[in-house]
This record gives sequence, C-alpha cells and structure tokens, in this order.
Amino acid sequence: MSSKTKEAKRLKVDHFAEKIKSLNTLEKTIAKIKKSGKKVVHCHGVFDLMHPGHIHHFYAARKKGDYLVVTLTKDEYVGKGPGRPVFNQRLRAESVAAVECVDYVAINEWPTAVETIRKLKPNFYVKGIEYAAPDEDITGNIRPEREAVESIGGKLVFTDEVRFSSSNILNTYFSVFSEETRLFLQQFHKRYSEEDVIKHLKDLEGLKILVIGDTIIDEYHYCKALGKSPKETMVTTKYLNSESFAGGVLACANHAASFCGNVDLVTCLGRENSHEEFIRKHLKPNIKPHFFYRENAPTIVKRRFVEPVFLSKMFQVSFLEDSSLPPQTDEALRAHLLKILPKYDAVLVADYGHGFLSPATIALLGKKAKFLAVNTQTNSANLGFNLVTKYRHVDYICIDEPEIRLAMHDKSGPLEPLIERVSKLLKTKMVMITRGHLGSIAHRNGEAFAATPIFSSEIVDRVGAGDAFFAVTAPCAAKGYPSDLIGFIGNAVGAMAVRIVCNRSFIESVPLCRFISTLLK
Repeated sequence: MSSKTKEAKRLKVDHFAEKIKSLNTLEKTIAKIKKSGKKVVHCHGVFDLMHPGHIHHFYAARKKGDYLVVTLTKDEYVGKGPGRPVFNQRLRAESVAAVECVDYVAINEWPTAVETIRKLKPNFYVKGIEYAAPDEDITGNIRPEREAVESIGGKLVFTDEVRFSSSNILNTYFSVFSEETRLFLQQFHKRYSEEDVIKHLKDLEGLKILVIGDTIIDEYHYCKALGKSPKETMVTTKYLNSESFAGGVLACANHAASFCGNVDLVTCLGRENSHEEFIRKHLKPNIKPHFFYRENAPTIVKRRFVEPVFLSKMFQVSFLEDSSLPPQTDEALRAHLLKILPKYDAVLVADYGHGFLSPATIALLGKKAKFLAVNTQTNSANLGFNLVTKYRHVDYICIDEPEIRLAMHDKSGPLEPLIERVSKLLKTKMVMITRGHLGSIAHRNGEAFAATPIFSSEIVDRVGAGDAFFAVTAPCAAKGYPSDLIGFIGNAVGAMAVRIVCNRSFIESVPLCRFISTLLK
C-alpha cells in the first residue's frame, strides 16, 4: 500500500471519528444549528449490526431536516439478553458514523432515549414504522419518547423503508449460539412465534400468587486475598466493601411480581436483627408481605466473603436458627394459611430447609392449595434432609438434577425414569429439572419429555438463578402452558439471571420479552 493510500485511509477514519461526540458537546452543537434556522433530525437505537435497513432508515430520516444526529444505546443498557451487543458501543458508533448522511453520533447515557431527547431538543425524532403501533412495542418506550419530543416542541415521525433484522442476521451468521441451541431455536420457532411466547407471559398478569418460604439476606463482603499468614495456617484478606441483597423467598416474590399483578408473601423473620426495614424497602410495590417472627433469633443472613474481580467465593458465615418453629408460631402460621389459601390461583413454595415449613404446614399446603408449586433446595445446612419427597400432591416441581438424584437415591442412572418416579410418588402434574450447562428437561403428564439447551454460556454469578427460574416458570405451569414452552421461558430467564450479581436486580418482563424476541428472530 502506497503512503498516499495509507494517508487517505487514515484521514477517512479520522473523519468518522470526528463525527462521534459526547452528549454535552452535541447539545451545544445542536443549539447553534437550530439558532441558525436549520432543522435537526434525531434517530436512536442499538444498531448492533449495520445493514441496508438501517442505511435506508437514516437516509429517509435525513430528508426530514438539515442535520442528522444518531444516538446509540450504551452497552450496559442493551436489553437483548446474553451475548448482546455483539459489537461494543465504540465499534457501533464508528459503523454509524461511516454512513455519509449521518452528521453526528453519540453514545446515550441512559437506558432509554427520553432523557436524550429532552437534552438534545431535535426538531424531529424518527423511528421505523414498526413502532407506529404503541400497543405492539414490547419495550413500552415509544409513548414516553413521543411525550418527550412533543414536550420540547418537536415531532415524532416514522419511516417505512426496507426492513431487516439485525438479530436474525447475527443469530444466523455470527454464531451467537451453539449449533445445538441454533437447531433447537429453529424447531421451536416452528411451533411458537415470538408474539405467542410474549402473549403467554403477558397473560400471567391476572394471576393471584402466594409465595411462601424462608427469608434470606444475602451479603457479599468483597475482599482482596493478601496471602498466607506467616504465623498461622490461614489466608488473610483485605476488606474492600460490601452489599446486601433480598434473597431466598424475597427474591422469588420479586421475580414473580414482575409478571403477576398480585403477589402475597408469607415468611418468617427473627426478632433480633430482623432487617425488616431493609426487607420492606426491597420488595416490589405489588407484593403484600405477612411476617411471622422467631423470638430470640435473627433473620437468616448468609454472609459470603467474595473476591470481587471474578466473584470467587472464599467462604461463608451463616447467621441462622434452623430448628422448627415454636409450636405456637407454627399453629398461627397454619391458621393464617387455612384462612387465605382459597384466594390464590397458585402457591409457590421456596423451601430452603431452615425450619419454617413443618410437616403439618406442608401437609396443609398439599391439601388446600389450588395449585402447589414447590422448589426445595439443598445447601450445606440441610444436606440430605430437605428432599422434595417430603411433599405430597404437588402440581409443579422445579428442582435441579443433583436434588432429584439425591431424593431418588440414584447417582448416575438415566434421568427420565427418575422424573417419572418422582412424578408418580408425589402425584404431580409436571416436573422441571434444571441441569446447569446441560439446560433443562421437563415432563408434564400426557406429554413427551421436553429438553431445552442453555441460551448463554456467560456466567457472572449462579446465586439466585434457580429462584428466578422457579418464580417465573411456576405461574406458567399454573396456567397450564405446554412443557416445551415453559422450558424455553425458564432457560431464557436462567440465561439472564446468571448475569446478575446475586439478587442485585430481578428478572423484569420487558427485558425478558426483548431477549425472547432476539432468540426467535
């Protein structure tokens, strides 16, 4: 390559880079443009993979005014699920800047374009024709965006140009998923469209749900390992900082409340160090809690000491009283449940084996709940003592593979016969087994086994992922959805949940719907 060619190439790249501005700089630039009497047009999106549809959209938008400004969703706010965006925000910005009709590009600072519209004050805000029907916009953003642009004297307009799907192109040609997952999604899409799945999720809104189980406060104390003490056989660490999360049944309730309009919670706190104020503050507004209390005991806290770079857990200290409830409290719990159980479409039991749920309470739930969903979890405090087989007449069981093997006393045999055995033993309608990197397998009476692969291999933190899977799939089971559909929804939830640090945030309806839409392009 000649020196002149190299120089020309460098100048061209510099020209693209010059178009990319900060929002603060762009705000001042647009103000000057408008003061001169020129019209500014604003487009906004992810633009993960530039294609002809985007280019046609930009040229059509540019015809509305004199200058075209494009803002892009920041990487951390791209709500299309694991693996997205494929291209980082700088590469996406450079790709957009390379389009001749685009005058300026900026990375958005907020999750939506609303604040950006108010800041930049364009004359026109332009979206594709697919956003013209607000009720069909799963993000729910087009209405507030319209309000924002009209509040600053601008106008929302739509282009109807040739359309392509970035997600479809990326899914097909960029190996976002494994071959197993890609083939599964192709077959699944023949049975269900993205609209079908999203409608099923929206139909959960009318369910009235009771969530019952152990409250757990998860604490992460972040530490830096310094090395072995020269005088002791122990590793010393340097404390950095900490954060607390609403875990256990609180997390289940919060996940469920993202999809079901009415969620009630029954759980137990300790009188000593109850954390009640923290708990109430970290429950969603549509959750109505009812607390029982242990005297002379704390609310359960699981304090993990964590290396922050890779979230490696060093060790854990648990603050808990895991004996059975005092008889008087246990009787009061059953009296309360007996009175309220008929009100609920489904009862979700998150059983961590810490003494809150006695055999008598479990028997009552099996007899009186209209639909009983159970998730039992094995942990270091209850290993071998908290098996799903202590329940009877369960409508939906959701446990992981080690737990069903422990319950069925079978370490390595085929999984399907174990599922059939536990289903018959507990008189259950549906069993869901989560299998980590192997995905999940579900079986509903009268249906074939439905295996679903994982939708992401990105793992930030596994803590809380099982709670999220259970809390979203149990209402689906209560509605009688097919097992293959529930497995798909559950694995989509799981792929999102393992990217969340503990229970720092919860699975929300809109991001899940956007991820599902991405999966099925």
